[in-house]
Amino acid sequence: MTLSRRELAQYIDHTLLKPEATRADVEALIAEADDLGTYSICVSPSMLPLTLPEGSDLKIAVVCGFPSGKHHSSVKAAEAALSVEQGADEIDMVIDAGAAKEGRFDDVEADIRAVREAAPAPVVLKVIIESAALTDDEIVGVSRAALAAGADFVKTSTGFHPAGGASVEAVALMAKTVDGKLGVKASGGIRTREVAEAMIAAGATRLGVSGSRQVVFGDDAADAPSGY
Repeated sequence: MTLSRRELAQYIDHTLLKPEATRADVEALIAEADDLGTYSICVSPSMLPLTLPEGSDLKIAVVCGFPSGKHHSSVKAAEAALSVEQGADEIDMVIDAGAAKEGRFDDVEADIRAVREAAPAPVVLKVIIESAALTDDEIVGVSRAALAAGADFVKTSTGFHPAGGASVEAVALMAKTVDGKLGVKASGGIRTREVAEAMIAAGATRLGVSGSRQVVFGDDAADAPSGY
């Protein structure tokens, strides 16, 4: 793969979801995202509203039902609606992975649909399925539920689950299942250009990355120019 740094940066949702993150941290995240040319930033809903640099085309993605997904659908829907009201362009919601483990894909679909209805298009809805905690059959079932519920993306991971983050195998399976009808976001554990490019080659159309400068610039990150 021969992506330029700018092209690679445009795949990235530059992410800060640490519980201890401060408003100053988010301001630094925005500045770095704008400098790198990432597609968006991804933050917690309590950080809204945000001010972006004048003329910036950065999108604002906000998590919902994060990180466990064990919230009532009505609570997820209300959280998503408030985030949109406060400026979110994209919602990254977490499913109830336990429902998927039990094969209750109709319930998973209903959960996603509740958020979709609360945050209708043109808001982009990404569905975090926690793929490392699911079997292949469960990944397929949840991906189909996301498609049926009107989501825009399926996303591998929160990055907080002990089972792990994104894998090339999960991304490939998700991409095969949605067959171009939805985007696929790989998130969790993407720390190098090599891993990022492997995820894209497997079918990822977006990447969730916290160490974006390292991914974009690799060993040259420490000396990466501003506004390159």
